[in-house]
Amino acid sequence: MADLKKGARITGAARDKLAGDLRKKYEKGASIRALAESTGRSYGFVHRVLTETGVSLRGRGGATRAKKK
Repeated sequence: MADLKKGARITGAARDKLAGDLRKKYEKGASIRALAESTGRSYGFVHRVLTETGVSLRGRGGATRAKKK
């Protein structure tokens, strides 16, 4: 992952590269929260970058709940 300074604005080619890296990792199963932590960015930033790349976001995770009878 790119070496990012916390809070630094990321534009142009650096943002394109980061977006590609995030997309690959997300599509391989990494969560948005894990990607945010590994890059030092917020959840919202990672979510926005992923949506800008056109990636299909997964639904919320967690265990599947059995229906009560």
